[in-house]
Amino acid sequence: MIDILSTNLVKLKQEFRKVFVGNSQIQEIIPLAKSDLLPIDQNDLDKLHTFVSKNPIYYNSYEQKINKVDCIVYEGDINKYWLNSINHGDSYQPFSPTWILSAYINTLLAKKLHYKEVIDVGSGDGRIAYCAKILGLNSHGIEIDDMLVDLQESMCKLTNTNFHPIYADAAKFDYINLQPQKPIFFIGGLAQMGGDILATSIIKNLDSELKQKTCMVFAGSYSEKYLFRNISDGGWGELIHKNNLKVIKSISLPTVWSFDQRVDTSYIFTEFT
Repeated sequence: MIDILSTNLVKLKQEFRKVFVGNSQIQEIIPLAKSDLLPIDQNDLDKLHTFVSKNPIYYNSYEQKINKVDCIVYEGDINKYWLNSINHGDSYQPFSPTWILSAYINTLLAKKLHYKEVIDVGSGDGRIAYCAKILGLNSHGIEIDDMLVDLQESMCKLTNTNFHPIYADAAKFDYINLQPQKPIFFIGGLAQMGGDILATSIIKNLDSELKQKTCMVFAGSYSEKYLFRNISDGGWGELIHKNNLKVIKSISLPTVWSFDQRVDTSYIFTEFT
């Protein structure tokens, strides 16, 4: 099912890219109802709409049929959060979110792989942690930008869903305090944009016992837009090799930063060997 969802979402996004005529800074789509193309539980779909419709980064929405699927198009602006994050000295990458549907599919895969806790590092507005929570997983969003933490706390109240935002430097945070049983870490940021430094710091903070129960998920890119030292595994090949990780799954999904590209973002699921 995960492969069906990811493949069909990418196709839907590519069709949306062709027909979108707006000029908003960010844009994404959510189907109105469960379909053969995207067989997502209707209750979960409704909760995705709740998160986006109540999120202040979006200012406009309208219905549009895309590739025979009735969708709502959401348009937004992340400029003030993006500017605040690039001015934050300890931030590894400016705020630029994945699509909420991509966040949902990622956390659905985490659940299918039987992980118990989702720890989203560099969690932005908290959408990955939110999706994990609505799927019944324990979740935490680790974010160093106080403005984004305030946004997450507001979203917890507006959606009546506590996905546990934490204001902290993820590179120095003691994850043992979360008492994880079988955690999966989503690392915010491409390797080329400082994500590799962040991931290395987190891995160093995990003891050997916790590593054996942990999955690390990296957002990779094969776009010519970014410079590569090593193009394997979306730019993460060197880090994966050095830390004795093995790739167990890789899926391609839309993100805000890949909207205008033909190649979408790869999410690479790895485990320690």
